[in-house]
Amino acid sequence: MWEKVQYCGLEKLSDIQCQPESQLKFITEAWLQIVECRRVLKWTYAYGYYLPEHEHAKRQFFEYLQGEAESGLERLHQCAEKELQVYLNAEGPSKDFNEFRTKLAGLTSVTRNYFENLVRALENGLSDVDSHGNCSRTGSSKSVGGGTSKGRGGKGKGSSSRSGGSSRNIDDSSHWSCEHCTFANIRLATVCQMCQQRR
Repeated sequence: MWEKVQYCGLEKLSDIQCQPESQLKFITEAWLQIVECRRVLKWTYAYGYYLPEHEHAKRQFFEYLQGEAESGLERLHQCAEKELQVYLNAEGPSKDFNEFRTKLAGLTSVTRNYFENLVRALENGLSDVDSHGNCSRTGSSKSVGGGTSKGRGGKGKGSSSRSGGSSRNIDDSSHWSCEHCTFANIRLATVCQMCQQRR
């Protein structure tokens, strides 16, 4: 699909929507992000396979991060392929094309952040999880920012398709879910360890 859009689709879309090709850069960025994320996701399955079985907290944290990244990627891919097709097949300029631009750019940014958090956690050996299964308060996760609540409801949220596991098994009395990114934080935390939003 990407090659088709890249070689003839952008020019056609530019004509249909009366937009210069330079204003369609957000589509190229979305597709490049999808390609990169698919490459990263492929290797997370190998990483998960070699996670020791007895490290339940790390496995649960890994599956949560992988699940969030995967569902974010699926939302982005759906928007970049299916929703873009509507504008490629349109007879003339669509009045909601700018909304599509905002949505696709937002999903690209949010997905990039999910994958950056996943890669950072894997590079650190999932060290944000201590021996008791809690997330450390000095974690390396940086602000997710730039996202909106639009397009966040996806299937498989918080679960890994590799194992079917879910981070939603966390005891609710010892954690709270961030309203911004849905990350399960330890009860004592006043700031989300994933996106740095206040409780």
